[in-house]
Amino acid sequence: MSLCTVSELRSALGVGTLYPDATLQSSCDAADATIIPMLWSSTQFAVAHSNEVGVGTLYLDIPTTNVFYVGQSVTVANCGTKYNGAKTITAVNDYSISFVTTHTTAQSRHPIEPYGTILGDAYTDFTADAAVQEAALMIAVDIWQARQTSNSGGSSPDFQPSPYRMGNTLLARVRGLLAHTLDPRSMVG
Repeated sequence: MSLCTVSELRSALGVGTLYPDATLQSSCDAADATIIPMLWSSTQFAVAHSNEVGVGTLYLDIPTTNVFYVGQSVTVANCGTKYNGAKTITAVNDYSISFVTTHTTAQSRHPIEPYGTILGDAYTDFTADAAVQEAALMIAVDIWQARQTSNSGGSSPDFQPSPYRMGNTLLARVRGLLAHTLDPRSMVG
């Protein structure tokens, strides 16, 4: 999912064909990496995993029986190469889910640090949400401009100049645009 396209960024910056697409794409990708984790989705977090021959189990710190179901397709990331990718759930227990893997040995439960992610069905297409697209474009522009003129700085909430444009106010400048889509779990602190 790309919230901000190269052509949108190119147009907003007014750079024409001065820079190759790959150079502009890195700012678009960074904007996506900044915003997408903040958006509300059906993502759950795997805190540990274990395996038997041919079966992998992911453990969560929330009850899973009302979240996942046998036969559901999920996308697993950051849990190890044999766990990552599209998986079909074969068993759901109180705090774990299992699915077929390519493990050839058994291994007891051990933690995943940082936590892995398990993404269930997506019900919202954020690429069709104009406010989310505008927020992504604004962040991509800020990232691009910070890279091009590193001393340009930004402004803090009290309108004082800030030497670092990519500081804690980066998301604060677009939080109003994202308010209707923010995941309550992402707003800690």
